[in-house]
Amino acid sequence: MSNTILLKSRPEGVPVSSNFEFIEEKIPELEEGQIHLKTKYVSVDPYLRGRMNDTKSYIPPFQIGEPIDSGIVAEVLESRNENFKTGEYVTARLPWKKEIISNGDNLQKVNPNTAPLSAYLGILGLTGLTAYLGLTKIGKPKEGETLVVSGAAGAVGSVVGQIGKIMGLRVVGIAGTDEKIELLKKDFGFDVGINYKTTKDMREALGNACPNGIDVYFDNVGGDISDAVLFHINKFARMVICGAIAIYNETSLPKSISVQPFLIKNSALMQGFIVSNYAEHFPEAINALGGWLKEGKLTYEETVVEGFENIPQAFIDLFSGKNKGKMVVKV
Repeated sequence: MSNTILLKSRPEGVPVSSNFEFIEEKIPELEEGQIHLKTKYVSVDPYLRGRMNDTKSYIPPFQIGEPIDSGIVAEVLESRNENFKTGEYVTARLPWKKEIISNGDNLQKVNPNTAPLSAYLGILGLTGLTAYLGLTKIGKPKEGETLVVSGAAGAVGSVVGQIGKIMGLRVVGIAGTDEKIELLKKDFGFDVGINYKTTKDMREALGNACPNGIDVYFDNVGGDISDAVLFHINKFARMVICGAIAIYNETSLPKSISVQPFLIKNSALMQGFIVSNYAEHFPEAINALGGWLKEGKLTYEETVVEGFENIPQAFIDLFSGKNKGKMVVKV
């Protein structure tokens, strides 16, 4: 038998534990070409919240009564597929199950001797790819420019800031606790950190932190923070719209200032993206990230929650900022 987590109901606002259901399922006998996998690490990510709504998006919504899926690293327990051997490790977007039967499609092998297994869900996985490709392909940073990152202590934001420093930028990070601000400066090399929860006037704080204005904004949160950024963007600024965690749980359309005047008068670019848009550049990104990691130019932070039964709560905790860096569950 294997445990599985289903979407029981669609959340209204912030997800709660009752939106999830645990069931036990019998594991079928392996057929030719199939692989029996054991889940080792599960990624929980803010974007999964959008998939819980029954709305059109870049990826189909989760269905009521069906398993939720996300990035997973798993061990091959048994294989009847010539491309995979028992004892190997793989990663893919897979259902939230303790044990999984796969036909091998879309599975990527990972090497635990190159990096810890959990890193393939973070710095060497979609997190790192999102940071690198969003910043380089849309942000197009130039040495000496000013980069501002919201959600800077999160999985993507912390990598974006480090890449910015590697590329010679002045980097300002926005996060929600003094502990996270210290982490940004001490461990990730950010030049300045702003605690938005204790800052009364974000517009003023950004002006003080960015005396030469803002050239690149990597937006993970949306909302009031991103509104304040608009007042400081420079001519030809680039705004990379990666996420909007501040408004994912809103039950009505949020009110916001109009961006058009700011974009027009500054000839600025604001572009949303999903990492799969740049799939052809994945090898370039992995090569760069792996090289910087090996050289000690990149570091990463993880919040590791133990236990398959704690996957829903780990996901819920993302929306109150309880994670530092990448949030993963060790099964």
